[in-house]
Amino acid sequence: MAEQTKVVAVRGAVQTDENSAEAILAATGKLIHELMEMNELSPEQMISAIFTTTPDLDAEFPAVAARGVGLDEVPLMCAREIPVPGAMTRVIRVMVHCNIPASRHARHVYLGETRSLRADLNAAQ
Repeated sequence: MAEQTKVVAVRGAVQTDENSAEAILAATGKLIHELMEMNELSPEQMISAIFTTTPDLDAEFPAVAARGVGLDEVPLMCAREIPVPGAMTRVIRVMVHCNIPASRHARHVYLGETRSLRADLNAAQ
């Protein structure tokens, strides 16, 4: 009998060093790799992913990096974050909808300085 699964949304964020295609692709690739590893995810388990960037990042689409790590069959969308005064700059966020075993909990991935965006989640993991 196959193990029961559930649909979850896994969140994550990373900050780039600069607004360049190379920096956006590298940061996004690192975020996706870590998110997949921490949640033991394969591309086949992923339903969709929504990426957002802060307004200061416009040199490349984060989805390009996701395609580069094998998410060719996963529907991807990129959008822009609300420009809130004083918000952290150069941030890429992702929300991945996926199927995981019902016995497992989603593990959100906030890398580097973005850990401060969701300290509540990081303390629990």
